[in-house]
Amino acid sequence: MLKENKIALAEGFRDGIPIGLGYFVVSFTLGIMARHVGLTPFQGFLASLLNNASAGEYVGFALIATHAPYIEVAIMTFIANARYLLMSTVLSQKFSPKTPFYHRIFVGFDVTDEIFGISVARKGWLNPFYNYGAMLTALPGWSIGTALGIVAGNILPPSAVSALSVALYGMFIAIIIPPARKDKIVAACVAISFAASFLADKFLTGIVSAGTQTIFLTVIIAGGAAILYPRKGD
Repeated sequence: MLKENKIALAEGFRDGIPIGLGYFVVSFTLGIMARHVGLTPFQGFLASLLNNASAGEYVGFALIATHAPYIEVAIMTFIANARYLLMSTVLSQKFSPKTPFYHRIFVGFDVTDEIFGISVARKGWLNPFYNYGAMLTALPGWSIGTALGIVAGNILPPSAVSALSVALYGMFIAIIIPPARKDKIVAACVAISFAASFLADKFLTGIVSAGTQTIFLTVIIAGGAAILYPRKGD
């Protein structure tokens, strides 16, 4: 069993290297934003270590910038990361019934889109040490990238920092455009969210905080699409 765990750990580490490198690049731009809201390199490192999710961290940093209450940050982070609940449920079915509960907890700590993808692609029962191997590259890549982004933001001139800040928005455009092109419902939701966010910012600022606006718009738009156009199961 020990030999199998070592092999699974090594394979996970190998498959996680490109993920970790990609996380480093993306989190570096996220670090630029963290620097704008006043986080230190250590605070940015810790935030990324405990919340390995681009959308969740982006929302959290944006709310920190508006001095939102802790409850708003917690609720919005939960909503932004809710999809990982579904991924974890699916991933739990890949484990042998004999897999100890604590392994499921530790693996669930770092279920990301990419790690979920390589995990479900494995044949047979999933060895948790495979995920641990992938996490050994993913977590440091994401955390160190964020910290170095903050350091770079403190050192580079304002013009360079401003240019790097645009990369974060480019990342989110790259996330939403492919699914929007494939699915008209997703495209419509994206367009509606843009318009609704603009109107909320224009007419509700000063009445309702930005964090509360985002929470309500996310739930209403996503919930409405789920009710009107539910996904049909196999």
